[in-house]
Amino acid sequence: MESQGSSYLRELIRILVRNLGILEKEDTSCCGVTISQCHAIVEIGRAEEISLNELAKILTVDKSTMSRTINNLVKNQLVIRELHPEDRRYVTIKLTDEGMKAFKNVECGMQEYYKNIFRAIPEEKREQVLESLKLLTEAVNKNKCC
Repeated sequence: MESQGSSYLRELIRILVRNLGILEKEDTSCCGVTISQCHAIVEIGRAEEISLNELAKILTVDKSTMSRTINNLVKNQLVIRELHPEDRRYVTIKLTDEGMKAFKNVECGMQEYYKNIFRAIPEEKREQVLESLKLLTEAVNKNKCC
């Protein structure tokens, strides 16, 4: 239960932070990449392959911003772009072996970080915190600015 709860806590906070744009500072870094690039690596890793448009939508950024982020990840040999065999306009983004290492490193580090946070919450309050964060996340998603 604790592992499931901490994973759920992480997901709720990750989505909330991403949706509020708190970690979008380019000078901040995560495992040698910017926080924006880190978010992209995590989403690509979870999807295994994804289009630029889908990734931009998930991360709530415009296509040109996402394209620049992916260009930097390609330059750093963390992702590759592949043209769809039947539709050359459709580009699939995947992690390289180095990108997969970064993804696993981020996932392991964040899992441990959120386990520690979850453990710090009194056991009788954990469900309440998770429920409150879920409600907050839903409210933020329903009331996005601009």
